[in-house]
Amino acid sequence: MADLFGGTPASGRDEPPGADAPLADRLRPAALGDIIGQEHLTGPEGAIGRMVAAGKLSSMILWGPPGTGKTSIARLLADAVGMRFTAISAVFSGVADLKKAFAEADRAAEAGQRTLLFVDEIHRFNR
Repeated sequence: MADLFGGTPASGRDEPPGADAPLADRLRPAALGDIIGQEHLTGPEGAIGRMVAAGKLSSMILWGPPGTGKTSIARLLADAVGMRFTAISAVFSGVADLKKAFAEADRAAEAGQRTLLFVDEIHRFNR
């Protein structure tokens, strides 16, 4: 907590957010261990903790109101297991965007890089 508002690079970031960055950016967790709450899931014995320890993530749904950290947790999970992170918003994306993300993930896989695809607001997609 001594470095709550920056000053030293946080893990997973090239440099800390500046003093003029939005408060949410300055307080955003930099590692899974920085997540507060849900220890029964993220801790060593929890489902997410075990997946991270094994280096293998399964599909999952993160549910909650806006601003509760779903995207941040997904980014941290990708970082924790060495995956590239791709985010798509179902509100602003369509089939073409998904196909593009899948193609990029395939190219990355050919180069030995796994991809975590995060689809925000997935319930907004229609058939």
